[in-house]
Amino acid sequence: MTEEHSAEIAIIGGTGVYDPENIEDRSEVKIYTPYGETSDLVSLNTYGGRRVAFIPRHGRNHRIPPHRINNRANIWALKQLGVRSIIASSAVGSLREDYAPGDFVVTDQFIDRTKSRADTFYEGGKLCHISSADPICPQLHDFFVEHARGLGLKVHPSGTYVCIEGPRFSTRAESRLFRQWGADIIGMTLYPECVLAREAEICYVSVAMVTDYDVWADKPVTTHEILETLEKNSANFKRLVMESIPEIPEERTCGCGKALRYALL
Repeated sequence: MTEEHSAEIAIIGGTGVYDPENIEDRSEVKIYTPYGETSDLVSLNTYGGRRVAFIPRHGRNHRIPPHRINNRANIWALKQLGVRSIIASSAVGSLREDYAPGDFVVTDQFIDRTKSRADTFYEGGKLCHISSADPICPQLHDFFVEHARGLGLKVHPSGTYVCIEGPRFSTRAESRLFRQWGADIIGMTLYPECVLAREAEICYVSVAMVTDYDVWADKPVTTHEILETLEKNSANFKRLVMESIPEIPEERTCGCGKALRYALL
């Protein structure tokens, strides 16, 4: 693969965290995968001296609902481009009083409540039981916690993310149950994206912004509220992601690059 059609870092998320300013050599490429089409064309560019790929998770104009995102195609395409680190941005609801709208959370655990999503590259012939004990790259996790603090942003260094199927929001009973389980935030996109990245031996970090209190707080969630919070905090979200790129360690000290060593049968 040529340097022009390669990247070491990828961003998966919305256009609100992807800053086209100061980008060099921008191009778009279509990657054909065994799993169908990616969410959109993959943007390739140079930013801060690093080669970066960007995939809008929901496609342009936010046209793909969370339960229809082709996660396998997205992760497979990034692997083909040589990506070794993925920054996944997301908007989440809060299941705790102290995780307030506008706060950032660097997720470290998840609870899967999805129903029908393809969540492995290994469906026969060769079996893979990937470890999910610590699903987020520890090196990238610690890097982003310190990076956010360095920018003066309010960041929570841990967060258990309940990933629901969507596209509907939770009932009050579900939201209260998730709180009883000890979950901190709730969203619709982390799973199986993070597990597929682990199968691909790509470092993965989830950087989330709290947009609302989930319905346990006796206030029904609305898309208007979510978009309003995103708009108010988009500059900080963009800074958090884009300013990290030149500083992301080139040497991986985690075990993500060897995740398949003891997982394949």
